[in-house]
Amino acid sequence: MNSDNEDESSIISAIYIVLASKLKNKTKTRRWWTTTLFKNRELYRSNKLMNDLSYECSGKFENFCRMTSADFEYLLNLIGPSISKQDTHLRKSIPARERLAVTLRFLASGDSYQSLSFLFKMSPQVISLIIIEVCEALKTKLSDQVKVIYL
Repeated sequence: MNSDNEDESSIISAIYIVLASKLKNKTKTRRWWTTTLFKNRELYRSNKLMNDLSYECSGKFENFCRMTSADFEYLLNLIGPSISKQDTHLRKSIPARERLAVTLRFLASGDSYQSLSFLFKMSPQVISLIIIEVCEALKTKLSDQVKVIYL
């Protein structure tokens, strides 16, 4: 009788070990590199939006970025080289103009990364990285022009 119980328990243990190892090794495979919405960003460039707004006389650009288009171009020329990325054979990089625009829109409006992702056709994860990088570049380049007083 003991040998039957020992045989059953050893069979159950073996089954448990096999199933546990199968479940442990099973990883979730990714179904796509990026969503279609963000993949088609080239078709719906937010850069086009920025260009259209900068030529608009009604003040829409100032409302969108909270600065004039001349100030935007000045900032872009100032920090553009430090926030630009290189294109790879896998995908095109996000231009410095769009990086600055998404950061200024975030700072101007306080929109969530999710709402900015629909406006600029970028993932929220990429937007969070861009905002940090551009703010660091702004802080570095404008440190002699802007003085911060801590209270």
